[in-house]
Amino acid sequence: MKRFLAIAALALLVSAGALAKEPAPYNPQADAKAQVAQVLAEARANHKPVLLFFGANWCEDCRALAHDLAAGRNAQLMDAHFNIAKIDVGNFDHNLDVVNRFGNPIAKGIPAAVIVSPDGKLLYSTRAGELSEARSMSADGVYDFFQKAIQRVQSAG
Repeated sequence: MKRFLAIAALALLVSAGALAKEPAPYNPQADAKAQVAQVLAEARANHKPVLLFFGANWCEDCRALAHDLAAGRNAQLMDAHFNIAKIDVGNFDHNLDVVNRFGNPIAKGIPAAVIVSPDGKLLYSTRAGELSEARSMSADGVYDFFQKAIQRVQSAG
């Protein structure tokens, strides 16, 4: 049992270290309104919806989700279906005007995500904190989550 606990603790430290070495996914100095305007312009040009992530660099779940979306089939899914922007929310006190514009998806935790049409219409939101424990999701679980969100948006449109 002690050996198992030691191995589990080592694995946790290694994985936490790997996440800590990755670049911070959110830019606290970014102009969130300009980010949204730019990604909406891209969406109008390429006719793909916008996926906005709301989070912060201190948030382990936000970093874990960013990590899972950055490679493999998750990255391919994101590239194929979305124009993406990451909006920093600080300690739930930053860019709240942008958060509220999209229905306050961070109310139940971060990371949060919304899918928006190229004309700015809200199509989908994680209002119930669906991603707030992203670190416990596998890469396959993240893929399945976003695949289902895509299907919901496509069936509604």
